[in-house]
Amino acid sequence: MAGTALRRRLTWQVAKVSAVTVETASVRTLTLDVPDWPGHQAGQHLDIRLTAEDGYVAERSYSIASAPGEPVAITVERLDDGEVSPYLTDELRAGDDLELRGPIGGYFVWEPEDGGPLLLLAGGSGIVPLRSILRHRERTGSTVPVRLLYSSRTLDDVIYQAELDQPARGVEVIHTLTRQQPPGWAGYARRADAALLAEVAWPADAMPLAYACGPTSFVEAVSQALVQSGHPPERVKTERFGATGGT
Repeated sequence: MAGTALRRRLTWQVAKVSAVTVETASVRTLTLDVPDWPGHQAGQHLDIRLTAEDGYVAERSYSIASAPGEPVAITVERLDDGEVSPYLTDELRAGDDLELRGPIGGYFVWEPEDGGPLLLLAGGSGIVPLRSILRHRERTGSTVPVRLLYSSRTLDDVIYQAELDQPARGVEVIHTLTRQQPPGWAGYARRADAALLAEVAWPADAMPLAYACGPTSFVEAVSQALVQSGHPPERVKTERFGATGGT
């Protein structure tokens, strides 16, 4: 399936929004009914195209939030100066049509045969493709151990909070809140850096397969820290906003 999906000629098609889920004050998950979906891998993304009445076209890429075999879903964070995200998060409703093409990407993907242990590093909405990986692991019955470090500004900014509060067996979720913490907060309260990774990451000799996704500054900080501490660069996969993150 993966090779076919990567080789197929991507064409635009019209999908229908089947559900809109509120994740946070600024984040929505859109579940899509895609008639001609070829299937995707955990970690891939798709393109969205909006066409205005005057003919102006805007395209953005969004990570796929759902696991292979689940209905296609994307999770979108509204950016006030964005061209596409305000429409997707504020105006789109179940029953509306949306033009898309995909799946896209073959680098930032995971299959059970790739093994582990898995070290997942998310900054903000960088959790989206990692959620797809987590769900794929559970659906396939994989027992690969997982550690997820999720950096958010505040607890209210944590996407998929209820889902992450009840992780699957073998999955450890570690939060760090960088701007504000609620009373009694027992988690971390600092930015993800070499010192934090030294406390929570799998050691280099465990040969984890790492996936880091989020803002460029976050991804560069954690990936460089891992490599400098002895993790093989080829086992540290990165995805930065701007490459597949939409606005």
